[in-house]
Amino acid sequence: MFLNTPIFSLSEVDYCTDGWKNRMKGRFMKITFMGAARTVSGSCYIIECAGKRFAIDCGLHQGNKEIEKRNWNFDAYDAKNLDFILITHAHIDHSGYLPALVSKGYKNPIYCTAPTRDLLEIMLLDSAHIQEMEAEWSNRKRQRVGIQTIKALYTINDAENTIPLLATTEYDQVFEPAPNIKVTFKNAGHILGSAFIEIEAIEDGKVVRSVFSGDLGRPEQLIVENPDDFEAADYIFIESTYGNRNHPAEEESLEQLAAAIEYSYSNREKVVIPAFAVERSQQIIYSLFLLSKQGRLPADMPVYLDSPLAIRATEIFRKHPEFYDEQTQEFIKNGDHPLDLPNLHFTESKEQSQAINESKGPAVVISASGMANAGRIKHHLRHNLWKAGASVVFVGWQGVGTPGRKILGGAKKIRIFGEEVAINAKVFTINGFSGHAGQDDLMDWLGTMRGKSVKVFLVHGEAEVQKEFGDLITSRFGFEVHIPEYMEELELEPGVEHAPVIDMEVARPRVDWEYLLKDSESLYDELRQRVKDVENRPWVDQVELRDKLLDVNREIIALISEM
Repeated sequence: MFLNTPIFSLSEVDYCTDGWKNRMKGRFMKITFMGAARTVSGSCYIIECAGKRFAIDCGLHQGNKEIEKRNWNFDAYDAKNLDFILITHAHIDHSGYLPALVSKGYKNPIYCTAPTRDLLEIMLLDSAHIQEMEAEWSNRKRQRVGIQTIKALYTINDAENTIPLLATTEYDQVFEPAPNIKVTFKNAGHILGSAFIEIEAIEDGKVVRSVFSGDLGRPEQLIVENPDDFEAADYIFIESTYGNRNHPAEEESLEQLAAAIEYSYSNREKVVIPAFAVERSQQIIYSLFLLSKQGRLPADMPVYLDSPLAIRATEIFRKHPEFYDEQTQEFIKNGDHPLDLPNLHFTESKEQSQAINESKGPAVVISASGMANAGRIKHHLRHNLWKAGASVVFVGWQGVGTPGRKILGGAKKIRIFGEEVAINAKVFTINGFSGHAGQDDLMDWLGTMRGKSVKVFLVHGEAEVQKEFGDLITSRFGFEVHIPEYMEELELEPGVEHAPVIDMEVARPRVDWEYLLKDSESLYDELRQRVKDVENRPWVDQVELRDKLLDVNREIIALISEM
């Protein structure tokens, strides 16, 4: 059941203790970058100002093991001492840590738009289910070898306890979650209900205006309206995912999608599309709708949306047509809903999903996750990657270390469910479906501040991209640009030089390659010594050990190829 009204009134959030007020004396605003610092996940700022302590976004850290270890840094969030939380949009890298905070005692309001609230209800429950399943799978392995078991990052119960805390607000509505802190949600044009957030804080008669972009969308993006502009800011915290490049036009993206369909249809094989359940899956359905109207989607080619989460998200998208752009509303007015297709099939159950790969003939399969690192998409890749007539279409950013990034990087094989799978399918990359603003879009958005004294902080991007984007911002607008580190702390006050506080051993722990190489060399020396004894063992034992060593060497070859 969806709630359409806030659980909390705006006057019910004055929870700040005297302890926090005392800590803030003499400061204007302190901000800690809890994530999305020189990377693209774990978006979260913790802010202390006007005697309050609050968070903007609370995303899961996603990526390699070192990045994901940050999810267990519960103490740094100090959930019980957060007065309120503001969420820009429902994507898990901006919201997926909320149940973890609730599990540690957070009980206060979480502000967001109505579509974000509805999407969070399904996404947080789904994320909690994944956390529980991954912990259960890991514990089975641990028990077999006698290792201590682990707990899930958070549980379904924690997610269920999060939902009642969600309080909805509207675009352009100024509200005060606490005295001397004014908040406005503006349309970010990224996904349904996404927002960038304007905050006006008053301390000792001084006013500071900050803008937090969340994820910005592209102009003329399917389904949602264009991003709003903003009028004033002392500090701008802006995403930089595509800060070094632009996206192809919509027409080019449709052409590429049509080419993938034509290729696999002519070969009687499948088009496999890894897609995020929220926004990207709906964009793909919309695009197939456009191709169908143009006669370029074969009538006998079934389209499967194979993700229970994506199916429920699509239902929520249909529930909120008031957030659609003008083009989409015009289609609906004329009796054509872009999220409908005559040959579209929703596959909820595992049996329905398995039947897709058991069926013969061409099909379009849209499945999560978007980076191919979890979910049903891994099964579809295992069944289709090795087929020369199949195609795999990537329609979004692929994180470092993910299967999607490896496939795009030209890998000849990839390991799926412990099995090496050859990559013979034709791989398409369609960047035009990205829900993120490209470089020109970001620059146009920042351009409203041209000629003003503004400090810009680049978040939610890879470090190399941010450096290039930052140089462009400074050269074109003259703005001071700073690229924060993970867990960096800053005290901000207009007209005062900021001095970052960074612990580099926390932000980027040094990798001791010399130690690792010496360790590897000593292991091979030991191996060489033991081979002398192995040569005297039975032939059956020798070939079994040989095969194990060959497996190790293959892993080393794969490692070298990534360096």
